[in-house]
Amino acid sequence: MRIIPAIDIIDGKCVRLTQGDYQQKTIYSKSPLDVAKKFEDHGIEYLHLVDLDGAKQSRVVNYDILEKIASKTSLRIDYGGGIRSEEDVKTVLESGARQLTVGSVAVKNPKDVERWLKIYGSDRIILGADAKDGKIATHGWQKSSELDALDFIKSWLKKGIEYVICTDISKDGMLAGPSTELYSKILNIDTTAPAESIIPSADDFENNIQLIASGGVTGMNDLHELKEMGCEGAIIGKAIYEGTITLKELRKFIETT
Repeated sequence: MRIIPAIDIIDGKCVRLTQGDYQQKTIYSKSPLDVAKKFEDHGIEYLHLVDLDGAKQSRVVNYDILEKIASKTSLRIDYGGGIRSEEDVKTVLESGARQLTVGSVAVKNPKDVERWLKIYGSDRIILGADAKDGKIATHGWQKSSELDALDFIKSWLKKGIEYVICTDISKDGMLAGPSTELYSKILNIDTTAPAESIIPSADDFENNIQLIASGGVTGMNDLHELKEMGCEGAIIGKAIYEGTITLKELRKFIETT
């Protein structure tokens, strides 16, 4: 399972929000590059970079920080926040991202995302499926939709999406453990059944989803549990910044699992 630390950006600074609330913001560093280098120094290979300014403004804003981290580290970066147009996609990829995460645009303009899948490939496009009370949230979690999260993910699996980041917003920044029940349901979606049919086990079908868990990871036991479940990756944010998981522990996990 890939270990993917998160750097969330507001006004050029590394921050964390609580449950996506821009009013509950903690600044952890004025230099996202320094934070990224520290991750790299501890054997970490991946980075989840979130443009919170972009998510709020519906356009990519912090591509210069992406470009700086991509050019000065070897981290493989996935970038999300504010990607709404073909120009945004090109900017993100040209600035050094290996993958990009689409959330709101997959709800509002799905045809655009389908086109990007064909142009850039399913290995470059991650579906951001962020859920609040079982419904998909958009625009930096500031808006809710009526889309059922499981049905939304299933519809995109049928369209060729492979990678999915799912955040249970109620868990994000709370250091209360990940949403394992939700992830179990996602990992066991049967894409051969009708949209409303989600079966409880994967014994009778093959599910190729590459699920990246996000939100609530608090300690190393959470990572071992997510790995055992079959998650392809785990995004870790506040646990690192608050010290409930250390970079030394993450290095050991990467080296031994």
